[in-house]
Amino acid sequence: MANDLDKLLKFLEVERIDKYLFIGRSPKRPSRVFGGQVLAQALNAAIRTVDEDDRIAHSMHAYFLRPGNPAKQIVYEVDPIRDGRSFTTRRVVAKQDGRAIFNTSISFHIHEEGLSHQIDMPIVEQPEDLQSDHDFWLDMAQKHPGKFQTPMIESIERKAINRRDYLDPQPTEPEQYAWFRALGDLGDDITRHQTVLAYMSDFALLGTALCPHPHTGHSSDIQMASLDHALWFHRDFRADEYLLYAMDSPSAWGSRGFSRGSFYNREGVLVASSAQESMLRPVKAS
Repeated sequence: MANDLDKLLKFLEVERIDKYLFIGRSPKRPSRVFGGQVLAQALNAAIRTVDEDDRIAHSMHAYFLRPGNPAKQIVYEVDPIRDGRSFTTRRVVAKQDGRAIFNTSISFHIHEEGLSHQIDMPIVEQPEDLQSDHDFWLDMAQKHPGKFQTPMIESIERKAINRRDYLDPQPTEPEQYAWFRALGDLGDDITRHQTVLAYMSDFALLGTALCPHPHTGHSSDIQMASLDHALWFHRDFRADEYLLYAMDSPSAWGSRGFSRGSFYNREGVLVASSAQESMLRPVKAS
């Protein structure tokens, strides 16, 4: 699996062509650039413009503006807005064909001691007792040819705890839980682990807002897209060890759904949080 992870990292760790200019490329699938890929590439570009070794990314606030074309390269322009005593700020705009498809602001902070608390991790099944996404979708593609695609390379392992019925989705509580990890050794550089977690953070978050409704990400009667995304890094972590992604959706209204998530390590330490608003627009039958 290490080779699969190496392929993913080649996409997520962008190519530097000037001090504040980077190029990102995409795998052929899916047909639109995955939002988590753009999040990770933009974060990776911003990280590499921060010269101070003592500053780690702690928050990211992004907007998805247009769908990305995987057949074309993505240009990442980094604006070094501020380098302060304790905080550093970068703005990143991702472009294709000269048009912005995504923008984000990312803040970096020195390590400081201070107050500490967190909410407890939910009690859930352990990953060893669960089927991976790769195996699940392989089974679905074999049982229902033409309806579901065979899975891509498995560089990120995801094990859902409360998996929905994709053939006959029934409304459930607006919450989802899944274990994630990179399948390979990411080394000890925290910035690489942050890049990979940014990629993971866009998985299933939109789908959580669909849980109270008879729809999934495979439904054809709902037009779906991520509108924005926020990510906070609270504590050090390893993305190549299991992290529980606990997600819920407090609200959906006006063709928009709101979801939020929390990443915990296996010791129950809250290491990162996310939030996202998505477009969930019913499609009328023609």
